[in-house]
Amino acid sequence: MRELQGFLDELGRRVRQAREKAGLGVGETARAAGVSRRYLTETEAGRANPSALVLARLAETLRVGLGELLDIPLAPSTERVALIGLRGAGKSSVGRWLARRLEVPFVELDQAVEERAGMPLAEIFDLHGAETFHRYEAEALEDVLARGERLVLAAGGSIVDSAKTYERLLATCRTVWLQARAEDHFQRVLDQGDGRPMRDRPRAMEELRELLARRSPEYARCGWALDTHGRSIGEVGAEILEAVRPGG
Repeated sequence: MRELQGFLDELGRRVRQAREKAGLGVGETARAAGVSRRYLTETEAGRANPSALVLARLAETLRVGLGELLDIPLAPSTERVALIGLRGAGKSSVGRWLARRLEVPFVELDQAVEERAGMPLAEIFDLHGAETFHRYEAEALEDVLARGERLVLAAGGSIVDSAKTYERLLATCRTVWLQARAEDHFQRVLDQGDGRPMRDRPRAMEELRELLARRSPEYARCGWALDTHGRSIGEVGAEILEAVRPGG
């Protein structure tokens, strides 16, 4: 059932994206495709299971190939688990807990980037910029995938800004978005003893909210989404463990 819901969520995202790209409103698109406005809204939200005929009419209305809407891989059958989310989501803490229970290696993708680049992340950005960082990130991900099918990976929060690398992650790992409120992300980083989010940035919290809002639609493409607000590492880890185990 989770695989089906993931398929419907991605289908809805693609329909909405194609509609917006075509410059069409919900009502206009619904009328042209011969469906109700509510049905189209439910489809875009991943709450409807449209027939092949409806999808064909939508594709024609949106002027996209039917394959562009339907070429959606189901959740991969791998035992690799990738945790995704903004800094402070709990990826490292939950990832280590989960790796111990699964008896598999735990890998921080950012650390793998540093190893490949031979320098800290801050230096990569300062000396070479984001484009070089994402190139190293793509290479580091391939290195990690080559280690085998059984591991837990904590991905950097900005991986969604690199479309090809993110698609590769989604296709090769069972992905989990660790959701949290902006205030949670902020406080957890401060609790780690890192005051940089506040330093000389009076709009730090507002900027964090904007970043979370911008990235959330991409994070939502993960196979699972778990709200971590007010929950312990063990509680979150146990729910992921139940989900990713065979038959979960």
